[in-house]
Amino acid sequence: MAEKEHMNLVIIGHVDHGKSTLTGRILLETGAIDPHIVEKYKKEAEEKGKGTFYFAWVMDGLKEERERGVTIDVAHKRFYTDKYYFTVIDAPGHRDFVKNMITGTSQADGAIITCSAIEGPQAQTKEHIFLATTLGVKQIIVAINKMDAVKYDEAKYKEAVDAMKKLFAMIGNKAEDIPFIPVSAYVGDNIKELSANTPWYKGPTLIQALDNFKVPAKETTKALRLPVQDVYTITGIGTVPVGRVETGVLKPKSKVIFMPSNVVGEVKSIEMHHEQMPEAVPGDNVGFNVGGVAKNQIKRGDVAGPVDNPPSVAKTFTAQIIVLNHPSVMTVGYTPVFHVHTAQVACQLVEVISAQRAGKKLEDLSFLKNGDNAIVKFKPTKPLVIEPAKDFGPLGRFAIRDMGQTVAAGVCVSVEKA
Repeated sequence: MAEKEHMNLVIIGHVDHGKSTLTGRILLETGAIDPHIVEKYKKEAEEKGKGTFYFAWVMDGLKEERERGVTIDVAHKRFYTDKYYFTVIDAPGHRDFVKNMITGTSQADGAIITCSAIEGPQAQTKEHIFLATTLGVKQIIVAINKMDAVKYDEAKYKEAVDAMKKLFAMIGNKAEDIPFIPVSAYVGDNIKELSANTPWYKGPTLIQALDNFKVPAKETTKALRLPVQDVYTITGIGTVPVGRVETGVLKPKSKVIFMPSNVVGEVKSIEMHHEQMPEAVPGDNVGFNVGGVAKNQIKRGDVAGPVDNPPSVAKTFTAQIIVLNHPSVMTVGYTPVFHVHTAQVACQLVEVISAQRAGKKLEDLSFLKNGDNAIVKFKPTKPLVIEPAKDFGPLGRFAIRDMGQTVAAGVCVSVEKA
């Protein structure tokens, strides 16, 4: 079989909206879980007179097997559809997910957002939508779950859809390309086959909607941006920075500048998995030997770019942020640590330009609290490369951390260069 194109998928949603059941159901319907195991649990369920609960039984059984470390590691969930090969990025606590998404350890190409048909979107659902959008997830499917619990009532489905559309509209996403699929992860409705329980629904099944995703184009036409993760000195070779190409193409014999260190070197060779590469493209994690640069001249957090289009070092920058988890309030003068690509730099809040609370414009801009969505200006306390997210996505997304937790997340809108 020809290798299918690969996509990273994240399944997010309020804790009680059936996220893990949905993940399990997708794995089951696409044959990613060993059918023998499934049969075993199905039989046990029937023997104990719990035939109708067989799916829950399967899920619990797998959970138990996981806990005992047997046969199946659902943490690295993979499944195949007709068209693609998906890896499900696990998003256990959404705060960890935020951090991982921003540092680029898990860039999702698409997301399924679950929303229960029973109670509709919750406050956390709004946060999830904002985060998925802010963090650059372009392709979203909304699964209106637990349709079995509302007796497949079309009115309940429509209610949830309207409420979700309002949330998307709040963050400027028209949601016209987003499929809203009525599903029951528990029973299996509209996952792989259209369900007779929802004759009023005419759209795609969940698996079909996944196959309608497009593999994101690699941004090779943009200027090179390669955040440095580590720098090594290798005997007989010299200085070798390591990092992931975010945009553009890294080629041997080209001159690159590392900012904010402001050092220029020439790329001699590129290696990935101990093999020489003729070039490196977005998504490639590479080590590259640079001539004319000593190990102590560059460091983690520097970004390599072309000499004629160097990475932007910010004197100040304007950003859109959402306050996620702050114990009190954020005010002018607040100086938390920003995690942007591989850099960690404290930045001071210098101005709140505008803000919304619960979808309404705030008149009082003296402080920001949890759930607020604001346009703010920050000043880095030491040189920092950050780019507007519309130009260089991965270099414009950040997490704001303080006291060991992610207090806010955001995206850079514009940069006043140093």
